[in-house]
Formats: sequence, structure tokens, C-alpha cells
Amino acid sequence: MISNVTNVWIWLGFSLFLVIALSLDTFLLGPKHARPHESIRASLTWTTIWVVCALIFNGLLWLYLFYTATPYIAHQKALEFLTGYIIEKSLSVDNLFAFYMIFSQFRIPLVYQQRVLTIGIWSAIILRLLLILFGVWLVTNFHWVLYIMGAFLLLTGIKICFAKEEEKDLADTAIFKLLKRFFRLTSKIHSHHFFIRIDRLLYATPLFVALVFVEISDLVFAFDSIPAIFAITTDPFIVWSSNIFAILGLRALYFLLAGMVHKFHMLKYGVALLLIFVGTKMLIEPWIHISVLLSLSVILGVLVFFTGLSIWQIKRQGR
Repeated sequence: MISNVTNVWIWLGFSLFLVIALSLDTFLLGPKHARPHESIRASLTWTTIWVVCALIFNGLLWLYLFYTATPYIAHQKALEFLTGYIIEKSLSVDNLFAFYMIFSQFRIPLVYQQRVLTIGIWSAIILRLLLILFGVWLVTNFHWVLYIMGAFLLLTGIKICFAKEEEKDLADTAIFKLLKRFFRLTSKIHSHHFFIRIDRLLYATPLFVALVFVEISDLVFAFDSIPAIFAITTDPFIVWSSNIFAILGLRALYFLLAGMVHKFHMLKYGVALLLIFVGTKMLIEPWIHISVLLSLSVILGVLVFFTGLSIWQIKRQGR
């Protein structure tokens, strides 16, 4: 069994990088600076930068383990990180489509969507840290929990495959009704404010309502994404770092994909197959071992196939 990455300096170094990266993502892409929603090129540039950062980090991790541990451990941990990162990134794309639906239904202008997404990213990181720590503790003390996670992912993937493609009216959900019970709601956007006062009474704006739905959507997404990476590794550092790199740059990726949501609807089935695959992998692990390299190949193959299928359908419909 390969030991986990426990060097305290690696954890501290990554934590420092995380603070710097989040600051850059927040302030360089803030309302007073570059605005990715105003330029597809800017969104693509920032998305590429964050992907390159993840690959550089993977290379540095491999280099460190190569000289401090063994080449085998270096290869294995680098593969685990890369596979986990791709899984988390692909699942996050599906979550971005949910964000798009939320913003569309509550008619949130692009210029104010950044504020909601920024808060969502910061809270998502805190949420994932708590869930990862809890998940690692569960898996360490109750290994059989992995099989429950596997069954959950398998059933979730099957459910996505057969779910009808219909947009749910968020105003009819229990969450919205609960918000109406505890808050006075206004249907008008008031700049970037979450709350305003009208006749000395406090009202929640659609921006606040959208934020609540984004946070809940991310919570639901986390219950899919965290168990999925446990199918690849239970190393806390690999789970944590791959999740963080998948989250970094989500805002730029959102604005890159926002105008193409309906063009890549086939990716939904790709995400479903990924969940079915990792869920099955976790369930059959006691009898059939699927290597990380094979898992990576399957994941990449599924993503490439369904992305290509979506592009092919777009070209076919355009004829």
C-alpha cells in the first residue's frame, strides 16, 4: 500500500498557493478589472491558465516524490492527481450548467453573476475541505462506506441517463417557498446588492435568491464529486489538491461555456457514464482491481467521445 502525502511543508505551501490563487481570481477578475463575461478570449485565457497551473503542480508533485520517495510512488501519485482532477473538472462542468439555469430563471445580468460566483467559489472551498476531512475519516474508520458511496454514484449516474430534459421552475420549489416565508422578496435587480430597504423594510433581491440556489446546487454537487474521487485515491492531499484545482477558474470557465450550454447537452450523458464507471469501480474493487491508468484512459475516452458527439450534432443541425 502506498503511503499518503503527509509532509507538512507541502500542505503549507499548497495552502499559501491557494490563498494567492483565490486572491488573484477574485481581484483580477473582479468588477474593477478584467471581466471574463465581456470577452470569450479572456475567459478562454484564464481557463487555460488554471489548467496549466494544475499540470505544473502535478509535475512539481511528481518531481518532489521522485527524489524524496521512489519513482513508482511519484508515478502513482501524479496519476491519481491527474485522474482526480479530470473527474472533478468534468463533474464541475455539469454543475456550471445548473448555475446557468439559475441565473437565467432569476434574470441575473452577466455583470452581476460574477459576484454570486465569487462568493460561491469561496464557500465551495470551505465546504469541500469539511466534506473531504469527514470523508477521509469515514473511509479510514469504516472502509465499507466506500461501497455505499459506489452504489450512490452508480444510481445517480443511471438516474441522470434516464432523466427527462425539462427545465424545472425554481419558483415552484420548496427552497423558494421557504425563502418567501423568511424574507421579503423583490423581483427587481438593485445593482450588486443582496438586500435593500424599501419604505424602511428589508427586502432580499433576486441576486440573494440566486446565491442561495447556487450554494445549494454546489452542496448537492459536492455529494457527487467527493465520493467520485475516493474511487481513485483516499490520500487526503491528493483529494484536496485535485478538488481545489478543479474549482479554481470555474468562474472563467462558466462564462466560456455560458453561451454554449445548449450546444453541449450530450455531455450530460458523459457525466452520467463517468459516475456509473467510478461507482462500479468502487463496488467491484474487492474482486477486480482497475488501475488508476486504466481509469484515466476510460475517463478521457468518455469525455472526448461525448464532446465530439455534441460537436457532430451541432454541425449536423447546422446543415
